[in-house]
Amino acid sequence: MTKAKFRAATLGGSPDEIEAMFYEALQKGDIDKLMSCWSDDEEIVCVHPGGPRIIGADAIKASFESMFTNGVIAAQPERVHKVESLTSAMHNLIERIEIPIPEGKQVAFVIATNVYQRTPQGWRLVAHHATPGSAKEIHEAAQSPPVLH
Repeated sequence: MTKAKFRAATLGGSPDEIEAMFYEALQKGDIDKLMSCWSDDEEIVCVHPGGPRIIGADAIKASFESMFTNGVIAAQPERVHKVESLTSAMHNLIERIEIPIPEGKQVAFVIATNVYQRTPQGWRLVAHHATPGSAKEIHEAAQSPPVLH
């Protein structure tokens, strides 16, 4: 599917649908699908765990392309906390990331915030900020029951 088709697919979608598409693109290493989740605005922002602030679509695309050279990113969103309005949405969540190691897989947890904005093209991601959480935060998140929306 081409980038234009992914853009068209987002029309009328919800922040939840864009988020699902974003994580699916990470899991498949599909840069075109991943970038179709983002707003066309050049002020979009991304922060990878332990990394600098990245501003603009070209820089964000390059950062994910670099990450995909090491393989796909097996990230699953969990424990999503949502704040939504008519024109914006913020999802704070735990990313459960499976990292392949010689002995099998290791699991890491990252705390992420995804911000969505309703644009003329539909809902789009305008900010993704991911950071390692403290052991206490991750343990508490893992122990709390999931919230169903």
